[in-house]
Amino acid sequence: MTQTTPKIRIRGLRKAFGPKVVLDGIDLDVMPGTSMVIIGGSGSGKSVLLRCILGLIPADAGTIEIDGVDVLSLPTRRREAVIETIGMLFQNGALFDSLSVWENVAFGLLAAGRRHGKRPSRAEARATAGRVLEQVGLDPSVGALSPSELSGGMQKRVGLARAIAGQPDILFFDEPTTGLDPIMGAVIDGLIVDCVRKLGSTAIAITHDMASAQRIGDQAAMLYKGKLIWQGPATSLLNSGNPMVDQFTHGRREGPISMELRR
Repeated sequence: MTQTTPKIRIRGLRKAFGPKVVLDGIDLDVMPGTSMVIIGGSGSGKSVLLRCILGLIPADAGTIEIDGVDVLSLPTRRREAVIETIGMLFQNGALFDSLSVWENVAFGLLAAGRRHGKRPSRAEARATAGRVLEQVGLDPSVGALSPSELSGGMQKRVGLARAIAGQPDILFFDEPTTGLDPIMGAVIDGLIVDCVRKLGSTAIAITHDMASAQRIGDQAAMLYKGKLIWQGPATSLLNSGNPMVDQFTHGRREGPISMELRR
């Protein structure tokens, strides 16, 4: 792999659910060590794109390459090994209520160890979880609590800790600031940027929050009706020169998107 080879390279990706086409020929490159933010309205296909990359939803057509290897064509076990290198922060945390905080953070480590016959002891896993909780600004003692005892912001931090616990090459963030006040949203964004930089990971985030998008992203793209209609620096989101992107990022009622919705 050369320095110019994308960490993630997507070509011609299509996905439909019955007659509804959700992804319609997506082409996207994410370079190593960079953060890509994908914006778009509800139902535009953002979450479906992440799930296709993760293999949670089968793509109908196209290729998804990670480090130059088309993961869609790999045998199941090799594909699973690649997916294990991806950490994921889910929109609502997706913490397991039946597990303690530290068990949530260490869940992926224990699961991967079980599959590969190198499972850490519970004491080792708990110690690792404590160190990772510190990285996201939480005291290790929080590990003994249950998710229901945490505030929304703390749950987001625990979700981030779980995502980075395995020191993944790739990180996905699904609406990381949803449900948080502006200050806590900025705190979570700062933690995400710090974690991505320290790990040297490649990241993809999907969000409706334009402030968050600019804090997290190096590059940005907008999905509309299953297509990427614009790509560019995240710093250009508010002055992209694309009428649809400008309408979306500024939250304007009038514009090409609303005109199409009225027809």
